[in-house]
Amino acid sequence: MAIALTTLVDEAQRYLNAATISDYCPNGLQVEGQPQVRRIVSGVTASQALVDAAVAAEADVLLVHHGYFWKGENPCITGMKQRRLKTLLAHDISLLAYHLPLDLHPEVGNNVQLARQLGITVEGPLEPGNPRTVGLVGSLDTALSPREFAERVAQALGREPLLVEGEGLIRRVGWCTGGGQGYIDQAIAAGVDLYLSGEASEQTFHSARENGISFIAAGHHATERYGVQALGDYLARRFAIEHLFIDCPNPI
Repeated sequence: MAIALTTLVDEAQRYLNAATISDYCPNGLQVEGQPQVRRIVSGVTASQALVDAAVAAEADVLLVHHGYFWKGENPCITGMKQRRLKTLLAHDISLLAYHLPLDLHPEVGNNVQLARQLGITVEGPLEPGNPRTVGLVGSLDTALSPREFAERVAQALGREPLLVEGEGLIRRVGWCTGGGQGYIDQAIAAGVDLYLSGEASEQTFHSARENGISFIAAGHHATERYGVQALGDYLARRFAIEHLFIDCPNPI
């Protein structure tokens, strides 16, 4: 079965409420391919490796979290950017990308999906009363030591996280996938025992240590694999088309 590309894009836009979210890149259809869609390939970043994998999988649409055309980047279509776009256009593959809308969504969002992977019950946003806050706060059913929770993260994500071990057991957790380490101050204000993000900055260590909480950096790529999979699954069910998630390993 095939559906119109415009129908797929319209539904993704509606479901993610993408038009209402200010972002650092255009959300939605970034590269237009063939007008009919039978198969979606999803992945975290529209790298050349993922584009090539989409070609091999005979995808009609490549659905990603990290697409192209970021604010402040060189707009010239040269080098790496030219090769990626040339491959998509040569094979008539559309590129559909959602950044912050896929972080924020209450069902398929990266942060909600990561909570499900880690057994965290979502309580609300890191900033109370601000539903546009990307990060979330939640609780564990059973208190764990920082090392026990780090082991849970390692098992769920398939990689060893960076742990800054703080004081006491972990009952309340704050988190923001990807490059969300800057939200540690909001997490501290929310009274969490541990804050988790994808990346870490030099000052993150000091913030955690001096405020007596634990911190985990679990990997930008690793923490953002689940939202795009969930969105791809939703669209596949909605329109009875095929969806294949392809994970191109990234240690960062």
